[in-house]
Formats: sequence, C-alpha cells, structure tokens
Amino acid sequence: MKVKQIMTAPVVSVEMDDRLHVVYDIFRNVRFHHLIVLAEKKMVGILSDRDLLKAISPRVGTKLADPHDDATLNKRVHQIMTRDVITIHEEAGVLAAIKLFNRHTISCLPVVNDSGNCVGILSWRDIFRQIEKTYG
Repeated sequence: MKVKQIMTAPVVSVEMDDRLHVVYDIFRNVRFHHLIVLAEKKMVGILSDRDLLKAISPRVGTKLADPHDDATLNKRVHQIMTRDVITIHEEAGVLAAIKLFNRHTISCLPVVNDSGNCVGILSWRDIFRQIEKTYG
C-alpha cells in the first residue's frame, strides 16, 4: 500500500514569521497535532503541538495567566519549529514509512510529491487506522 492512500490531506500550514498565538488558536480548534511551516510556498519546517506547549507558559489560557505568560505567544514560529524535516514520497510504501518512524524519533512524516511540495502528513495514527480497517 502506498503512503498517499492513507495520509491525511490537505495539510494545514503556517508561515515562519507567524506568531505563536496563531498556532495556539489552530491547535485549540482542530484534532491534529502538526503544522507544516512554509516560506515562499516551500516547506521549511514542521511544528507540533508539543513544540508549542514547550515554548509557551503553562498558564496561557487559564485564569492564572498574567501579561508575561501571554507574551510567550508573541514568539515567532521560526523560533521553535523543527528545520531538518524527515519526509517521505507519496509513492513510497507504508513499510518504508514504518522504517522511518522506527529509525527516527518523529511523530509524523510530511508526504511530498515529485516537486518536493508537501501534499499530506502521515502519522502513526494513520497507519494504525489502516491496520484496523484491514485486519479488524
């Protein structure tokens, strides 16, 4: 089975200079955990909800938050994103993706086409969902 058959698409992206409050709002309103970071329409990084939580005050969004806590949302995406992104081609097999997950400490793989454009994201959850469909 090809990665493109089970990946999640379309992808949601942010720009390198977006402030973290944009990312915070996205993650509060969706059920996924990764954003592609773009510069001039090219993928230059990835940002997870865990990256965001490490970068902002734990009091953000609570009654205890003060202006200093809220100011942590003014950081820029490029300050906390992962730049060395491990990707997989959309025509690659799922076994190749599993090998990448096992070899690296990553939680998702951006899926790219022949032009290098990100066309989807593959997570462990996508693989497990497919296994359940096949064998469940």
